[in-house]
Amino acid sequence: MQPFAWPKQWYSFALFFFAYYGYIGIFSPYASLYFADKGMSAAEIGVLMSLMQVMRIFGPALWGWAADRKQQRVAVLRLTAVAAMASFGGMFFGQSFIQFFVVMVVVNLFTSAQAPLSEALMLSEMRGDLTHYGRLRLWGSVGFILAVLLAGPFLDRYGIRMMPWVALALLGLVLLSSLRMQEHVALHSAPGAPSVAALMRRKEVIAFFVSTFLMIAAHASLYVFYSLYLAQIGYSNTVIGLMWSLGVAAEILFFFYQAPIFRRFGVERLMMASLLLAALRFLLIGCGAGSLALLVLAQVLNAASFGAHHSASIVTLQRWFAGPLQARGQALFTSISYGLGGTLGGLLMSVFWDKYGGEAVYLAAAAFALAGAAAAGFSYRWHSHQHEERQ
Repeated sequence: MQPFAWPKQWYSFALFFFAYYGYIGIFSPYASLYFADKGMSAAEIGVLMSLMQVMRIFGPALWGWAADRKQQRVAVLRLTAVAAMASFGGMFFGQSFIQFFVVMVVVNLFTSAQAPLSEALMLSEMRGDLTHYGRLRLWGSVGFILAVLLAGPFLDRYGIRMMPWVALALLGLVLLSSLRMQEHVALHSAPGAPSVAALMRRKEVIAFFVSTFLMIAAHASLYVFYSLYLAQIGYSNTVIGLMWSLGVAAEILFFFYQAPIFRRFGVERLMMASLLLAALRFLLIGCGAGSLALLVLAQVLNAASFGAHHSASIVTLQRWFAGPLQARGQALFTSISYGLGGTLGGLLMSVFWDKYGGEAVYLAAAAFALAGAAAAGFSYRWHSHQHEERQ
């Protein structure tokens, strides 16, 4: 069977990923500086920034359910894009912690749903053929890295109060890309197909989500503490920025060559390799970050720990959540992994940081990744047994 051609709406999907992750690349690193400029305390800033993760628990599940129930994914994506822009306007007028708290809850309620909705739309149009998935998804990484690299000098020159304007412009591009999208032909469940509730009771599905939960919880060690850890060791801000950029560049390279890599090794091998290489990566950071060479190697492994793992997760998810369940499947993946995993992982890593120091954080992250590998192994084994029993 020949692989399908590029999706007809590939430009809209690429623009969406570029704009959405560009917005993340502006807001995540610089919103805390904006809140500080507005007079928020360190504790208040910590609470405000945590809401990005917390709302990933609730937002994707809510909007994914709405999109699949009505089979109107484009309409829901456009609604969230308009609502995100409108509510983000509160950033310009907020002065108190309570005001910013409300703005962060509302904005992230809408933005947290946009990535899984867009992925569901793209995967539906691809009809199970993920040949071009990586080369479309890499535009998200390109948007993120360009935003991070260009925003610093721009904000140094024009001031941190320009941050909301740049973020709002990128949200405008998100809306523009959603207005260009068209709904794919609605797919109906085959007779006897399981419901989402029934799928979530299967042990192989539970094990899969446990694995992704543990993997993203492990990566909280990077999202929350990586820059601080390197600064403690004595690395300059320039080197820290280069390390972040190197990691994103490695994932872009993987996404570009993803299709032949998946054909060569298969999804199960790549999933297991990504989890085991993630454990190695965290061990290198925890025990060898004093060596620049080992630190560079650890960042190159982001191609496996993020790039390969994300794509292998999306492919695996298609075994259970496809067609009319696409948006809810993507939403559950985001809510359980990035929402719960990222939030609880960050809290647990904070305890390790306070009690045992930076090295312990990355040893714990390595243990999480190994546990995730065990859960993934059980998931694939149980799925294989179920498949054999049906034949």
